[in-house]
Amino acid sequence: MKLTIKKEILQDALNKVSKAISTKNLIPVLAGIRFELTKKKLTLTASDNDITIQTFIPCDHQDDVDVKEEGSILIQGKYILDIVRKLPDKYIHIEVIDELKIRIYTENSEFNLNGISESEYPNIELNESKNYIQLPIKELKDIVSETAFATSMDETKPVLTGINFKISGNMMECNATDSYRLARKLIQLENPIEESYNIVIPSRNIIEFTKILPSEEEGNVELHIFNNKILFKYNHILFQSRLINGTYPNTTNLLPTTSEMILKLNLRDFYDVIDRASILTSDKDKNIVTLETDGNLLKVKSSSLEIGKVEEKMAVEKDKEIDIKISFSAKYMMDALRAFNTEMIDVYFVGEIKPIVLKTSENESLTQLVLPIRTY
Repeated sequence: MKLTIKKEILQDALNKVSKAISTKNLIPVLAGIRFELTKKKLTLTASDNDITIQTFIPCDHQDDVDVKEEGSILIQGKYILDIVRKLPDKYIHIEVIDELKIRIYTENSEFNLNGISESEYPNIELNESKNYIQLPIKELKDIVSETAFATSMDETKPVLTGINFKISGNMMECNATDSYRLARKLIQLENPIEESYNIVIPSRNIIEFTKILPSEEEGNVELHIFNNKILFKYNHILFQSRLINGTYPNTTNLLPTTSEMILKLNLRDFYDVIDRASILTSDKDKNIVTLETDGNLLKVKSSSLEIGKVEEKMAVEKDKEIDIKISFSAKYMMDALRAFNTEMIDVYFVGEIKPIVLKTSENESLTQLVLPIRTY
């Protein structure tokens, strides 16, 4: 294998695939990035068995890539990334000598690396499905930013560490819960699908994929779903993740169908009130704050025997002339509020020991639920 390539193009591709390299991996060969060069394209692949990322660089412009000799090699990911990042030159030359020796050089620099034998590399199949789902980049990013924070960090309940995607016809329902809160996002698909799916994607993996996607948010992502894996495809990027086995809980039962009272609040003001009230809570108290209404006045309080107490007030609109008192985790409520990008928020109260539901008329596709905490 021998080529000359523009540094910025190679660095961009390496940055993408290197997200699949785990420093903790017990299989040494998975610390490598696979380079496969043909006259048509340079393909880079990296995998840690949990996710696999592949991207290719077309070789049809000699200004970007000049192919001297086809071939393939496994290069240690950490070193090739550091070398390419720190070389100041516009073009980088890469040459494989004696099958496992790699020479990386520019006009004033030369690195010689030991390659890794490809024979030990796992056989990775990045299959595509005929019946794939298309989703605009922005919608996929919205799903992740509005739900992933509510997934569980507890590996003893693996199914709760992922986002549940339920897809049927032209509707996609995405749920995330850690048993104490729930984030739900509904998406209407442009093209209905024939098959129905109910899958759980590790939230850590789908977050990594959205980081690779361009910030300008143009174009669509393809979702190719299989029994135990999902493949995301966008332009020159293939990103494959395992799916989590297990039955996701029926979260529909958690959502109340009635409410005792609805508060209409300025989202920013409500967030700031809770943020300030949580200053005097301690972690062992789960950041508990208490909310109570007194007419059209909302009070948020917190206290700690060691630290002190705080009371915040703000004006609110109510749909009923009743009052309520309820305690909850300030952190969970603030996480839920951050998911909305609106000026006003509707907060539904069902009772002192029933879930608090957050919605907004400006974004009816998103629902957030926070469980109350008993303080007596």
